[in-house]
Amino acid sequence: MAAARVVLPQPVTFVTGNAKKLEEVQAILGQSVPFRSIKLDLPELQGEPEDISKEKARLAAKEVNGPVLVEDTCLCFNALEGLPGLNNLLMAYEDKSAYALCIFSLAIGPNEEPITFLGKTPQFRLDTPVAGSQSSILNKIRCELKMTGQDYAEMPKEEKNKISHRYKALALVKSHFADAGYTFQTSPSNRE
Repeated sequence: MAAARVVLPQPVTFVTGNAKKLEEVQAILGQSVPFRSIKLDLPELQGEPEDISKEKARLAAKEVNGPVLVEDTCLCFNALEGLPGLNNLLMAYEDKSAYALCIFSLAIGPNEEPITFLGKTPQFRLDTPVAGSQSSILNKIRCELKMTGQDYAEMPKEEKNKISHRYKALALVKSHFADAGYTFQTSPSNRE
């Protein structure tokens, strides 16, 4: 017996103010998930990465009164048992390895429990402190990839997408949409 199709009243709103992130998400999802984008000022939350992402999805779904997709990315340090945080804390530990974690949370509506999709890229190493946000750190640090030896930020997009934490999480989002059978009453008309 086929699963019931869920009709969504509008395209999914991807919450971001970052043009490069939007471009990357558009390239990865293509036409498989109808979405538009909007910048919302969501609060900076503290806690476990997955819980933070889910709460952001809940807040955003209430604000747009419809389906939303939010993304949260962090660098998690193995010496700190996966704890995300300031990279200069790591200098006291011998183990400088880390992994990048990307979490997308999808809330189908303001009263729906968000679903999370996790992507992880292992093998980052941080030998010296790097200033900046978690995102800029991820683009500056050395990714210990035996096959290329390139910095993560210098890799061609096609190569980066093969190992990218964001790509892995979005592949799960794409698969979820294909499996869930969502349909939309309207087509995406504005991407802000």
